[in-house]
Amino acid sequence: MLSRIKLYVATLAKPILAAAAVVATLSSPASALVSIEVTGGDVRPLPIAIPYFTSQTGDQLGQQISQVVMDDLVGSGLFAAVDRSLYQPPVVGVEVVPMFADWRAIGAEALVTGSVVQAGGGQLRVEFRLWDPLQEQQVVGQQFTTTPDNWRRVAHIVADAIYERLTGEAGYFDTRMVFVAESGPKNARVKRLAIMDYDGANLSYLTDGKTLVLTPRFSPAGQYVTYMSYEGAQPQVFLLDLETGKRQLLSKQGNMSFAPRFSPDGSTVVMSLQEGGNANIFAMSLRGGAPRRLTSTPAIDTGPSYSPDGSRIVFESDRGGTQQLYVMNADGSNQQRISFGEGRYSTPVWSPKGDLIAFTKQAQGRFAIGVMRPDGSDERILTSGFHNEGPTWAPNGRVIAFFRDSGGPNGGPGIWTVNVTGRNERQLRLNTFASDPAWSPKR
Repeated sequence: MLSRIKLYVATLAKPILAAAAVVATLSSPASALVSIEVTGGDVRPLPIAIPYFTSQTGDQLGQQISQVVMDDLVGSGLFAAVDRSLYQPPVVGVEVVPMFADWRAIGAEALVTGSVVQAGGGQLRVEFRLWDPLQEQQVVGQQFTTTPDNWRRVAHIVADAIYERLTGEAGYFDTRMVFVAESGPKNARVKRLAIMDYDGANLSYLTDGKTLVLTPRFSPAGQYVTYMSYEGAQPQVFLLDLETGKRQLLSKQGNMSFAPRFSPDGSTVVMSLQEGGNANIFAMSLRGGAPRRLTSTPAIDTGPSYSPDGSRIVFESDRGGTQQLYVMNADGSNQQRISFGEGRYSTPVWSPKGDLIAFTKQAQGRFAIGVMRPDGSDERILTSGFHNEGPTWAPNGRVIAFFRDSGGPNGGPGIWTVNVTGRNERQLRLNTFASDPAWSPKR
């Protein structure tokens, strides 16, 4: 829990950069080290050295924390690890200024040193320094105190601080994902709600698998998850409190409810309610009251997702004969189609930055994950394959997670990530099949 970590800023240098695209530099604008354009382009990963943090705790926590920090940064695709076999001994802790020439000699353009010490009362103090070997100065330094069992989270917070300092964008490592864990034979899969750190660590189950569950979604504060369950006579939308484990049925209208998602302020859940052979979108206040109708068509309107300011909703509908994407005001007015490409569009989700809408597109027997502007312009496919589906945004709006089915009689879905440029596609290594991921906000 957040209250278990205390943050102290030891030193904070002046901002290194300011740019609309991601540009990382440790010295002057003329020596920019990483440049990313939203529409693509080559990326030069920043060579970074992260020696194992020194440790006075009599265990391997120093090595483990520094390795998670390195894995986070390198996994983003923006950083390249300098081979640790090239490091010049001795590696010192945060209290000693590094020999910058030694680090420049092995190509390090950023350097992180750190230490782990006992802080009393069973607590740990984790401290790090980010150094600029080119200008021979400290860029930022911070320290944290926490309980030993929380060391992985501290590592993610350290990585977020470094990422933000070097890219000018918020990090996304101190986050979680909720998803549907799948097990058993393909024709009789057991599906349970599960939650994990963004990198697949600390996986735990939220439901027992006795009933089918789908489409979990986080609340803006990360305390609640809404999802669809086949418990009872027909599928219904539930709300689960992650702190207490208590859950409640959200829709009590007697009709099937599905595809829920929270409003940005967390006060409302928007979802689809089935009415005969069609489905329309309704908004339900968590403060009580009857659902408020937003669409009214003899079609299937579903998959609603709010814009980050809460003023608009993107959704999918087959009202025109095929699944396409539409945008409307949050009160249901001004409904307009925005997708016009070949194929069927589904599972839209608005970026936390507000600039893009991610979607699944099915065309010519392939499933693709793509993005477009909220007006439907600048459509780009990020990845395409046998079966890709269900995009979800990292809270910084620069990375998308989705699930991909490997196919075959013994295959199943897994969770992948790709950045908004369509580069750095990676699979999360899990000991279970996994689908329907939803990324949490920053904790």
